[in-house]
Amino acid sequence: MASKNLFERRRQRVRTKLSNRAEGRARLSVHRTSQHIYAQIIDDVEGKTVASASTLEKDLREANGSNINAASAVGKLIAERSKAAGVDKVVFDRGGFLYHGRIKALAEAAREGGLEF
Repeated sequence: MASKNLFERRRQRVRTKLSNRAEGRARLSVHRTSQHIYAQIIDDVEGKTVASASTLEKDLREANGSNINAASAVGKLIAERSKAAGVDKVVFDRGGFLYHGRIKALAEAAREGGLEF
């Protein structure tokens, strides 16, 4: 059996904690790369993506996708789209990423946009 690296262990630990307190809420899943940041609202009960936003979209492409301002823009956009889809309460799934920098900026912008974590 291959050992998991630190990122995978952290990711599994976060996902386990989320499933214990999800209470039927949708999940705000965040992924980042060195150049872009992606966010999805996922309904795990139905197994469907309710809303998504990323720095690859035409409206956000002008901004640099690898900075805090772009992450904040994605957070505001995902909050607008999720509210339009009828989702107000979510569980924040940061994956294996630390809650710092772009991940934190996206989460705070989503909260300001009206999502409740």
